[in-house]
Amino acid sequence: MNKQHIQVAIDGPASAGKSTVAKLVAKKFGYVYCDTGAMYRSVTLKAMHEKIDLTDETKIVAMLKQTKIAFTPGDPVQHVFVDDIEVTDDIRQPEITNSVSTVAKLAGVRHELVNRQREIADVGNIVMDGRDIGTAVLPNAQVKIYLIASVSERAERRYKENISKGINTPLEQLKKEIEIRDQKDSTRKVSPLTKAQDAIEVDTTSMSIDQVVEKITKIINERIKSEF
Repeated sequence: MNKQHIQVAIDGPASAGKSTVAKLVAKKFGYVYCDTGAMYRSVTLKAMHEKIDLTDETKIVAMLKQTKIAFTPGDPVQHVFVDDIEVTDDIRQPEITNSVSTVAKLAGVRHELVNRQREIADVGNIVMDGRDIGTAVLPNAQVKIYLIASVSERAERRYKENISKGINTPLEQLKKEIEIRDQKDSTRKVSPLTKAQDAIEVDTTSMSIDQVVEKITKIINERIKSEF
């Protein structure tokens, strides 16, 4: 890698603020942003639309190989397309959120999407967020961030996000769903959610989005200065 090719990997559990922060950091540096979670959500959405059993790895992988997933910049959110149909809002519905871990643990699905994610990263400077970016997708990333936050804080964030979209899920239910998601993500056999040994942990529980972005920006600038 050279100075013109920087990889920033941002990992962490559900609702730790990864996507929001990663997009803002990418915009600040003029880097490409890749939301890997949206890719797994897109696969889950299409599989559910096609009424495929979410544990049927063979059928889902076959479907995925015929599926186009694309992103276009947007403000405040990046637009997501599956086979040229926008699914930006659809992939954030509760039924997708609660089912995506089942699809994400399928080895064939991860293999296919990780290859696509690496192809995106090969194009140039990238900020990529997910569960296994620093450990599996971009293990040589110059900057690795691991965001954490308490379950209560993450549930509050998800609750506010849902309310803004007209989704009224009880806060206590969201807490339970996040705890279940954490357990699934951290115990799956293929690329489980785990902190890379060389990742810098950032607890966002008592921080604003701007404060988290500022902290990560400082980390990136310091790494660029020391490495290049």
